[in-house]
Amino acid sequence: MKFPSLKALVVGALLGTSLLAHADALDSLEAFVKTVKTGRAAFTQTVTSPPRDGQAARTKTSSGSFAFQRPSRFRFDYTKPFEQAIVADGQTLWMHDVDLNQVTARKQADVLGSTPAALVAAAPDLAALRADFDLKAAPDKDGLQWVDATPKAKDGQLSAVRVGLKPGDKGPELAALEIADSFGQRSVLRFSQVEVNPSLPASTFQFKPPAGADVLRQ
Repeated sequence: MKFPSLKALVVGALLGTSLLAHADALDSLEAFVKTVKTGRAAFTQTVTSPPRDGQAARTKTSSGSFAFQRPSRFRFDYTKPFEQAIVADGQTLWMHDVDLNQVTARKQADVLGSTPAALVAAAPDLAALRADFDLKAAPDKDGLQWVDATPKAKDGQLSAVRVGLKPGDKGPELAALEIADSFGQRSVLRFSQVEVNPSLPASTFQFKPPAGADVLRQ
């Protein structure tokens, strides 16, 4: 299974219901990054690759669970159609393909930067996000508030991110993440069963390569 463009993720919820009614999407995003320190959710991801060499566009769907803890810790566990784990422990980004029993380890500081993970698990406020992204409130659509986040770095694989927020019982929730890369691939993540600020054990963001795994360090 190929990793989606950027490997990475999203979840959360914000303040009171009245905030969503009066705030724009940037206010809601700021509330999210300031107040949601941990999160957990189920996700469905659809990756669409552009037509190539006379072939039609291809679409792949996967699902699993996601958790994060500020600063810079998150975990994606893909369960369908193939098992795969992506774990950021604050120092190293681990990627484990269960079927191949292959693990890739990369220095986290080198790979996060201007990525969707920074929008979810890293930055404590909009000022920090603005160092890496141009942020702009977009028109509401499909019952969601949207923020367009354009990476300032022009040499990366990521070309654009859209963050979707919706009202929840405890306030607006981060409900969707749309990612476009420089190769024309589009990845859409939808989140459900969102938990805001749950108590997560430290082991959630720890990873140890399984016995016999082929470990590649980059």
